[in-house]
Amino acid sequence: MESKIQAKIIKKLEAEGYYVLKLMKTNKNGIPDLIALPKDCNAVFYEIKSKTGSTSKLQDFRIKELTDFGVVCKVVDDPNQVP
Repeated sequence: MESKIQAKIIKKLEAEGYYVLKLMKTNKNGIPDLIALPKDCNAVFYEIKSKTGSTSKLQDFRIKELTDFGVVCKVVDDPNQVP
């Protein structure tokens, strides 16, 4: 279910001019699923969930870590929640 939501979100973000990266494996567990880089701007991290899904404690930690570092992080379950 999340993969279908994710595909729609990637398509929508790319149509809006974002450079979108799907993170497959990183050096830090719990990093959100997508990076959306707007041209000449800061990065935006998206954690994709289904309507009934929720973030894990580790994901919450990473999102807070990134936010504290000045990076925008968003948890979304609907393609309409992105720009």
